[in-house]
Amino acid sequence: MPELLKKIKWGAVLKNAVVLILLFGLLFAITLLSLNAAIKSVTKDRILSAGTAAQLGDVDCILVLGCHIRSQYLADRLTVAFGLYDMGASPKLLMTGDHGREVYDEVNYMLGKAEEHGIDRKDVFTDHAGFSTYESIYRAKEIFGAERIIIVTQEYHLYRALYLAEKLGIEAYGVSASLHGYGSQDYQDFRESLARMKDFFYALVKPEPTFLGEAIPIDGDAYPSHDNKSST
Repeated sequence: MPELLKKIKWGAVLKNAVVLILLFGLLFAITLLSLNAAIKSVTKDRILSAGTAAQLGDVDCILVLGCHIRSQYLADRLTVAFGLYDMGASPKLLMTGDHGREVYDEVNYMLGKAEEHGIDRKDVFTDHAGFSTYESIYRAKEIFGAERIIIVTQEYHLYRALYLAEKLGIEAYGVSASLHGYGSQDYQDFRESLARMKDFFYALVKPEPTFLGEAIPIDGDAYPSHDNKSST
């Protein structure tokens, strides 16, 4: 009889644990879906065509969010950003990405591509500590003094970037760089849904980024932001 009671007890504990796990999973899924829907809803009207964005006027810079060097994602972002620059959407570009290691450098790669396109280095600012979307946008305001910007990245990424910009006090508009179908899009959409939840809470707390540093005003020359290297 004691053995039977023990089995019944552990059976009840296991059942309760499974119910709690299922409830937690359901709550997490509802929260994830709700936050994603809300972020997309409040930012979708600020995603513009390139032609419309080029007519905004008084835009401090075109902010290009970095990603893996030589990826199609980054190639498309640069194509769209250079097109906006050529149309006069803003006189300045701000390339932000990961340059946390000597062997990996997104921003000088982007600077090199801008020069290949014929854009003067003095108009291309480089943020070497844009280790995440949140940090890139935080630093765009606090280091470069950007207050009115056009963000260029793929559409699925724009919603989060625009949401963060609003919460960090930047007037931002987005232009989609989704010029192709991307083979890993299902994975990217899932990953992005989790990132939106993370950055929702970042936007509430507003932690400082990994690095800050001295101001480099976006209305001046870009040279102080360069480290005298470029790669192609």
